[in-house]
Amino acid sequence: MKLAPLQSKFLQLRNHALFQGIVITVIVFSALMIGVQTYDGIPQWIIKIITVLDLLITIFFLIEIIIRLISSKNIKEFLKDPWNIFDSIIVITSLIPLEGSETVLLGRLLRIFRVLRLISIIPELRVLLNAFFTAIPRMGYVSLLMFIIFYIYAAVGSIIFSDINQELWGNISISMLTLFRIATFEGWTEVMYETMKVYPLSWFYYLTFIFIVAFVFLNMMIGIVVETLQEEHEKESLESGEGESAEVHWIKEHTGMMEKRLERIEKLLEAQANPSEKVQSVRKD
Repeated sequence: MKLAPLQSKFLQLRNHALFQGIVITVIVFSALMIGVQTYDGIPQWIIKIITVLDLLITIFFLIEIIIRLISSKNIKEFLKDPWNIFDSIIVITSLIPLEGSETVLLGRLLRIFRVLRLISIIPELRVLLNAFFTAIPRMGYVSLLMFIIFYIYAAVGSIIFSDINQELWGNISISMLTLFRIATFEGWTEVMYETMKVYPLSWFYYLTFIFIVAFVFLNMMIGIVVETLQEEHEKESLESGEGESAEVHWIKEHTGMMEKRLERIEKLLEAQANPSEKVQSVRKD
């Protein structure tokens, strides 16, 4: 059998909705089996069944990776996709035997990461994960500014409120943990009322901190994530050639081509109207 028809058949199989549904079902079932093994008092016969099923699932994943490899033009193209590399690593690590007592724990931990293969199978999850990693550098600057605000407020709180409660304001590190508790609204009113007994105007300290951190910085984080997610959706739309972004890109390209054609027509008309300029325009073209 020739290689091209074989690749075409495996590519159709890989992209078939039924095959992808089976892969997703097996991944979810594998994750459920790992969860079942965490319970105590499981009968021995069930453990044997789980062991056999785990072996069958590993073989299925190995066959699925081989299908994806054959459906690619070559190994280099297969390795260009980072998700193929990720899935291959997960499958290869699943081949680690579980007989030895030292490798049982490691093998079970590695098998937990099988559920991450859902990200490579479901395009929407890939878009979300790509948006998350893309947004991390942007959120880093916001986090740095947030840390500066935390540090300033923690220093002020440690200086002013340390005599009131050493467990909450004893030093700057403890004060930052207290401020984190306040930022998550975990019993922050109790902390505020305790300091207000000594400093009645200390409410201003807490309210300004909550406004800056919980409202301003949180909305900045959400804005960065939403903007990055929109960019990833547009990128996915352009690559797939579907969606509003792809249509806008198509319109821009064809509009540019039409403008170039109109410019050529205008030059030809001008050349016909002025025969002396016709020769110059032809030489320029």
